[in-house]
Amino acid sequence: MRREGSPFTGVGTVALKEAADHMTSARMHLIMLLVLLTAIGSVYGAIDRIRDTTAEDPHLFLKLFTVAREPLPSFAAFLGFLLPLVAIALGFDAINGEFNRRTLSRLLAQPIYRDAVLFGKFLGGLLVIAIALLTLWLMMVGLGIMFLGLPPSAADIVRGVAWLAVTLAYAGVWLALAIAFSTVVRSPATSALAALSVWLVLTVFWSMIAPLVAGIIAPIDPFDPMSIVNRFEWQQLIARFSPQTLYGEVTGLLLDPQARSVGPVFAHQLRGAVVGAPLPTTQSLLIVWPQIVSLVAAMLILFTLTYVVFQRQEVRA
Repeated sequence: MRREGSPFTGVGTVALKEAADHMTSARMHLIMLLVLLTAIGSVYGAIDRIRDTTAEDPHLFLKLFTVAREPLPSFAAFLGFLLPLVAIALGFDAINGEFNRRTLSRLLAQPIYRDAVLFGKFLGGLLVIAIALLTLWLMMVGLGIMFLGLPPSAADIVRGVAWLAVTLAYAGVWLALAIAFSTVVRSPATSALAALSVWLVLTVFWSMIAPLVAGIIAPIDPFDPMSIVNRFEWQQLIARFSPQTLYGEVTGLLLDPQARSVGPVFAHQLRGAVVGAPLPTTQSLLIVWPQIVSLVAAMLILFTLTYVVFQRQEVRA
């Protein structure tokens, strides 16, 4: 039987309704309060550090995102750690919550397809994260201008916006993962624990697992100097299965114009280069383009798998 009408009819309505529910929920208010307080602490620590050590840096604005003062992390590192928790909090009960409240059958009784429901819930959560990220980014710009007295250059703005877009894609990976568990698992508590377990493994333990696996695949031969390089390449490849590793590499290149590689810098990479000269923004984007594509691909694959499972599920009144 052929379906009539566009499968995307009602996506905007569902997305706006989902975003409004998130924006008015007490859970979202508590999470964003925690994020805001931590972000302000990171910014003030970065400003104090910049005043002490990097006052003459030509890319002073970008240092706001990467410089830190102990014990607080840098703003970029803080987002890399906490942003997945925000995404998981928004998506862990997106589908099974409707099942448990017995509202999904009523929702699908409306003249909309399942496609619109799933797309709308994903886009609604992504919209909330985008608004939060844009607000934090504008706060960073304002505090930087206020306390450092130096407005960002056009190149810094372009790099900052590109990094903001990549950060949104990084959050989209974890949001898609949370919605996937919400679709497969009927209990919201279980889906939240499953998503948090994956986040814990890929964020905290993966940096310890990658060297062990690389050592098994490519052991070091004391009579072959190239075995060390081979093992490092395997370790880097395995580490990139973690979205946080990919995000960290993109952050390091986009927010540091003088960086030329996501790994060790070899002699041929410095051939013809002026020491201390920053890379153009397009060159930095080209270097980390595989990482950016990998983040977007991971988000799309997770959402596609969720879509297939959701389309095959039976929904009863």
